[in-house]
Amino acid sequence: MTTVLAIESSARADGLTATVAKACLEGAAEAGATTELVQLKDLALERCRMCGETGWGLCLSEGRCVIEDDFAGLVSKIRAADAYVFATPVYFSDLSESMKAFTDRLRRISGFDKGNRPLGKKPTVLVAAAGGSGGGTVHCLAELDRTLNVCGAFAIDHIGAAQRNKSYKPDVARRTGRALAEAAVSKKD
Repeated sequence: MTTVLAIESSARADGLTATVAKACLEGAAEAGATTELVQLKDLALERCRMCGETGWGLCLSEGRCVIEDDFAGLVSKIRAADAYVFATPVYFSDLSESMKAFTDRLRRISGFDKGNRPLGKKPTVLVAAAGGSGGGTVHCLAELDRTLNVCGAFAIDHIGAAQRNKSYKPDVARRTGRALAEAAVSKKD
């Protein structure tokens, strides 16, 4: 069974970001995938401490973080999934602070074993949802893509949502979710 994991970083459980992420998962489920939504607001996640004299600790030498919070459990879920959705609200044309803190740490552990990066070149959909005009979505999606690429992501699509297009973006996301699940199945074969 194919598993699609969505990591969503909005403070609002039912805002535009969550709506688009959930629509991706609905589409993946329609294609036969098992899905799970993780909302970062519900987890205890610290920011990177930049351990050691050089700013690198066990993240570089062992591919794990020394901070005892919900990060390791989420990384285990990531490694077990077959495909991903990363969804962030747009703040100042950038990722939300919770997504930034999470991806900073994910990127750090990715430097340990470049052949076994956490996202494993598995199909990924990136979502940036802006509450205003949507002018910052392109920059935000580019930053999310760049950061997750270091972690091994293979982005098959980028969805920019904003107030001006929120009437149809959930449908686009549902279709994209189906394609994501199908891409994960073909990658496994």
